[in-house]
Amino acid sequence: MKNMIRDIVIVQHPVSVYVPLNYKVTLSVRAEGTGILNYQWFKSSKEEVFGGTRADLIVTAQRSQLYICRVNDQFCNCVFSEWVKVKVLDISNPGLPVAWRGEPHIVVHPAPQTVRQGERLTLSCTAFGIPTPHYQWYRNGHPLLGKTTDTLQIENAEADHRGTYLCYVSNVQEERWTEAADVEIVPSNQLTATDKVALLIGNLNYSHHPDLMAPAMDVHELANLLQQLGFRVVSLLDLTREEMLAAIDKFLLLLDRGVYALFYYAGHGYERLGRNYLVAIDAPQRYRPENCVCVQRVMLKMQERRSGLNVVLLDTCRTWYNQDCIASEIRPLVPMGNTVYGYATCENAEAYEVQDGGKSTGIFTKYLNKHILQPEKVTHILELVSEDLGRDPFVTGKQAVEIKHTLKEPRSLTDPVRTTGHTGELHLRDACWRQANELPRQKLLIFTCGVEVEVSFSALFSNVMVAFGTVKTTGSRAQDCTITLRSTPAMEDIFSSPGRSGEMDSLLLNNLVAEKPDCSLRLCGLQKLQVGLLRLGPHI
Repeated sequence: MKNMIRDIVIVQHPVSVYVPLNYKVTLSVRAEGTGILNYQWFKSSKEEVFGGTRADLIVTAQRSQLYICRVNDQFCNCVFSEWVKVKVLDISNPGLPVAWRGEPHIVVHPAPQTVRQGERLTLSCTAFGIPTPHYQWYRNGHPLLGKTTDTLQIENAEADHRGTYLCYVSNVQEERWTEAADVEIVPSNQLTATDKVALLIGNLNYSHHPDLMAPAMDVHELANLLQQLGFRVVSLLDLTREEMLAAIDKFLLLLDRGVYALFYYAGHGYERLGRNYLVAIDAPQRYRPENCVCVQRVMLKMQERRSGLNVVLLDTCRTWYNQDCIASEIRPLVPMGNTVYGYATCENAEAYEVQDGGKSTGIFTKYLNKHILQPEKVTHILELVSEDLGRDPFVTGKQAVEIKHTLKEPRSLTDPVRTTGHTGELHLRDACWRQANELPRQKLLIFTCGVEVEVSFSALFSNVMVAFGTVKTTGSRAQDCTITLRSTPAMEDIFSSPGRSGEMDSLLLNNLVAEKPDCSLRLCGLQKLQVGLLRLGPHI
C-alpha cells in the first residue's frame, strides 16, 4: 500500500508579477499527488495568509510582498512552491488597457541624459507585467552583456558610452521596446545645467494705456527658440499685476541649484531711481510702483534660489516716470555671480517696435531671436544683439542695448542639461511645467444626425489655447453641415482686432494645424479660470 502513495509534485509554480497599486492579481499553483491535496499560502514574514487555502490566491496588491504556497496530502507529505514576488508601484495614472492580459506595459521610459565624463550614468525603465517582465538593455542597436535589470548603471561614464539606448521588455505574453534615450557624455570641465526653465510674459492690451502690437509674436517666437535650447517654457500674455506676481512665484518654485533661469518681459515699463518696473495691464493712469512689478525684486528672489544662471531680458521702455512716487524698498542684491541683465534700451530711453516682414516685433527681440541659438556665452549673444541694433537706421540715436552682468564662468544658453537620475526637485519641476502646458485630449463627437466632429487643441501660449473643429463624417442624413465652437464660460479673444487677428490666423495655419479645420475658437486668459471649461463643444 505504501508503494502506491505518490510523492507530491508541483507541476505549475506561481509567477512573480509587477502591477499597480490595488490591482487584483491571481497567484496559482498546480500539484499532483495521491488523494486530496491541501493548500496553504504564506507571506514573506512566514505568516499564513488568512483564507489562502486554495490553489488560486487572489491578492489585492497593497504593497510589495513575497508569497509561497505549501501543498500537503493526508499522508503527512508536503512540498513548497517557489517564492514569488508581487511587486507594487503606486503611480497616479498607470494607463493599463481595459482588457489587459498581463503583457508588458511600460510606464517609465528611459530619459535622455547628459553626463560628465567619470560620473555615474543611470537609465531606468519600469513595466507592469504578469509575469514580471524581463529586461535587456541595448546601445546603438547592440545588446549590453549583463544589463538585464530595470535599471542600467554605468559607474564611470566615458566617451564610448555615448549613444542611443533602448530597453527590450518581454514576458511569455508579448515583447515591447522602450522609447529611445540619447546619452551624451561631456568633458568633466564642460559647464552644464541641472535644468533650464523660462518664464516669458507679454503685455499688449492695456486698460488705461496705449496697446502694443509686438509682444504676442515676440513671446511666441522666443518661446519656440528657447524650447530648441532645451528650456521648459511658460509663456503668458496680458496679465494683471496679481497674475504676474502669481506666475513669478510659480516660476521661482522651478529654480534650484544648477538650474538655468530666464525671465523675459515685453510690454510697457519704466525706470525710477535705478529700479525697473513692469506695467501690468490693469495699471491705472499715473501708475505707481505698487501698481507694477519691480524687476530687481524678481532678480533678488531668483538669486535666493541659488540658480546656476539667472538671465533677465527686458524689451520695455526705461523712461523716468512719475518722479514724485517712492521707489520700492528691497534689500540690495547679493554679490553673486552668473547674473545677466539684457535691457532693450538705455536709461531714460524708449524701446521701439517695428513691422518686419508683415509681423510686429520689438526691435530688441528681433535681433535677440536672430542670435539666441548660437553656442556663445550669454553676454556675447547680447553684445551681438547690441551691435545689430546699433546698425539699424530706424533707431539710430534713439535706442541702445544695455548689458549688466556678474558672470564668473563662460555660461551659455546652449549649455547641455546634465541629469544623472530623477530627483525630487526634478519631479516637482516636471509637475509644475506639465500643469502650465497640459492640453485637453482630442475628442470625437458623434451627433444623432450621424455627423462626426473631431475637436482638437493647440497651445499658442501657456494661457492661450485654440480649439479646432473638423467635420470627419457628415452621415447619410445630413445634406450640408456648418459648425461653430463656443465655450462656457465665454472667453475673451485678445487678438480680435484686425491686425492682430491676421497675425494669429497666419500663425495657426502655418505652424499648428496639419489640415485646415472647419472652424476654430481662441481661448485667451486661461489663468483667470477658477475651474476648467464647463463646456466646449460644436454647435451644428
